Amino acid sequence: MPARGAAHKRDVLTRLIDQVLPPRCPGCGAIVSAQGRFCADCWATLHFLGPPWCETCHLPLGSTVGARARCDDCRAAPPRHAGVHAAVAYGEVARTLALRLKHGGRAAYAVTAARLMARWVPAEATLLVPVPLHRWRMWSRGYNQAALIAAAVSRVSGVAWHPRLLERHRATPMLRERGAGERHRAVAGAFRVPERRRARLAGADVVLVDDVYTSGATADECTATLLAAGAARVTVLVWARVLPRTD
Repeated sequence: MPARGAAHKRDVLTRLIDQVLPPRCPGCGAIVSAQGRFCADCWATLHFLGPPWCETCHLPLGSTVGARARCDDCRAAPPRHAGVHAAVAYGEVARTLALRLKHGGRAAYAVTAARLMARWVPAEATLLVPVPLHRWRMWSRGYNQAALIAAAVSRVSGVAWHPRLLERHRATPMLRERGAGERHRAVAGAFRVPERRRARLAGADVVLVDDVYTSGATADECTATLLAAGAARVTVLVWARVLPRTD
């Protein structure tokens, strides 16, 4: 009864808040029926990702490829992670949600992203680990958007998560305007797993959680760090993936 009573109070509070502050679409701000839902127009523009894709990194490929196809990059140098799962391709609506979550303080949008990401959590996954921020970035922003998403994915999927298992012990520059080589050099050696937490990681099937996957430099460095510290496998899970231009 106490649990039901608490749930009822939350439902009543949610309805009251919705009456005063109507829920709005994460993509365009239009009023919608419930918190965290997209309007029909924004929903229609989301590009949901899935097969056919590269069997190694899960980069979407053309519909004519075979089931065991691999992209050019993976044929040249296979990544150490077990694939990148993204809910959607990076586009205007996906970008807006990510920016409002990261810089606009819209923590509820982590739940929006997590609901669409959770279907890609591997069945064998045992631990969710968010890509960490350096402590200086945490002090200025106040939260880690990847950790908010990981916590929400954990609630949806039932897979445990650890907010501080992986640390970014060295501050890294913004990677947005840098080339692939510069990105990898910028994050090299920036992550670590503290010795006191390695037992939690030993033999774990890890899902590395982040908001956006761009060049893969950060994910590659985090993967290498987690594997060196004892993880059995690392899969990458993100809200949006930047796809190569085809024009």
